[in-house]
Amino acid sequence: MIEDAQPKLYCVNHPNRETLLRCNRCERPICVECAVLTETGYRCRDCLRGQQKKFETAQWLDYPLALAVAGLLGFLGSLLTSFLGFFTIFLAPIAGVIIAEAVRSVTRKRRARLLYNTATLAAGAGGAILPLINLLAIVMGMGVLNLFGLIWQVLYVVLVTSTVFYRLTGIQIR
Repeated sequence: MIEDAQPKLYCVNHPNRETLLRCNRCERPICVECAVLTETGYRCRDCLRGQQKKFETAQWLDYPLALAVAGLLGFLGSLLTSFLGFFTIFLAPIAGVIIAEAVRSVTRKRRARLLYNTATLAAGAGGAILPLINLLAIVMGMGVLNLFGLIWQVLYVVLVTSTVFYRLTGIQIR
């Protein structure tokens, strides 16, 4: 009886784990925990990181630009929300698209995951300034609770933030 004596493979990252999987790019053995399923098969995290770096083209100046533009436009949009009321539901996503395209324009369409997250957080923070000021005034006894106005402002922040994120990352909802 002849046995096929194949050498045992052990995960590159976990040397005590026996495995049969290999990265389909670098051919290194990887365990189930280290394997990431892609459209073309299983890859190791190192190969995925290297692949992502090719797509990230943002420069250091893009981050403060995105922060400033998204934060300022998010704040200006929240100022309009106090006058719009119910129409915030329809106009906040449009404001999100405008903010995302403005960020894309000032960064010259360079891309990076951290850049998208920065712009999204800045738009949300800029939009949240006015509702937070209103809440602070109410708590300190210097303002009157306008529940509907506060609800529309919070709804604006949620809609703008999600729209900016989806628009910049390229996720399409159909």
